Amino acid sequence: MLETTSCKWSFQSKVNSNIQQQLINDRKEPRILVVSMRGFHSEAFRSAEYEFEDVISTFDYADLLSPVYLSGLKSKVIKKVANYAGLALGQSKLLHSGCQESFIDKEYDLLFFICQHFWDITCINAIKGWREKCKKAVLWIDEIWAKEIENYKTALCLNLAKNFDYIFTTQSQSVDAINQLVKRPCYTLPYAVDAIKFCPYPQVPQRHIDVYSIGRRLPMAHKSLLELTQRENLLYLYDTLKGLEMRNYQEHRTLYSNLIKRSRYFIANKAKFDSTNQTGSQEELGSRFFEGAAGGAVMIGTPPVCEAYTTHFDWCDAVIEVPLNITDIANVITELDAQPQRLEKIRKDNLINSLLRHDWVYRWKEILTKVGLSSTPQMLSREAYLKNLAEMISIG
Repeated sequence: MLETTSCKWSFQSKVNSNIQQQLINDRKEPRILVVSMRGFHSEAFRSAEYEFEDVISTFDYADLLSPVYLSGLKSKVIKKVANYAGLALGQSKLLHSGCQESFIDKEYDLLFFICQHFWDITCINAIKGWREKCKKAVLWIDEIWAKEIENYKTALCLNLAKNFDYIFTTQSQSVDAINQLVKRPCYTLPYAVDAIKFCPYPQVPQRHIDVYSIGRRLPMAHKSLLELTQRENLLYLYDTLKGLEMRNYQEHRTLYSNLIKRSRYFIANKAKFDSTNQTGSQEELGSRFFEGAAGGAVMIGTPPVCEAYTTHFDWCDAVIEVPLNITDIANVITELDAQPQRLEKIRKDNLINSLLRHDWVYRWKEILTKVGLSSTPQMLSREAYLKNLAEMISIG
């Protein structure tokens, strides 16, 4: 069944105790219902979404609903038969996600559901009464490529989005295709980050990691960096396993943020750069850019050629751009190391822009504005703290 838990009130440890106490004093009945896939999926690439869900609970009044997977042979047979019938008959309401039914018995101003993959949307079929109990409903689709929407199965799943009032997606160039299919208001909403958690201030750690690369990587650039570590005795941190799943999302996110805060350089490339069969010619802005900047690392890579990137990373040297087929990335790093003042400015600009523009509170504010809900006092407190932190870095 779906487990409902009242969200805990707390900011990150860097927020002073007076603000934390104010959150406790001002707590109200939940007005937001957040539907989370954390009980269903534990892939590391979903950690940003779970972070968003948890951060919402620190500055708004929310309950969390987490689907529980139905195990056993009977459940698997039911799921298989239901999906076969749904696909054969073209009935999205028959599609079965594999989670147990749940009933909403409270009223909410807003239901917010983050889907990393289009198939996640089918979980809504197992939540009974959600449309009647929630005045507004927002669906945020993390990743969906315009090319995928042409697929029958994808389009059938997206029919479920017609029951939502608003749709958001990180894929800016997929908005028109979603609009045409679903006939509901659809907007682009870029990634963000818990900028307080990722920020290396006020307790500034030493950057002992020379280069940090996570996830997909460019073979020639990787080879160049390996050779550099042999010559210069540098620390190059990269993945050595494939298909990692998180044991604990919070622990994973904390480790990840701490590693970036201790890295001099961070590799960031356009989303799915090596999966053109899936993406077609579409280039999009992935979460790596937001995370690298928020941790104050100097980012090196190939950013996407799209309006989203030029809009949200419009400051000088946000990313040190190199081609995808680069073979001498080690030389780029050597040249940058010879410019300490430039590196210091890059780190400061990355941090300040992240704090003032790319914290999750700003994305949540956009969503609330669309649905006609007001910001909470806690949101204003967080924005003020982010601004103060940015000012401290600016004059430091």
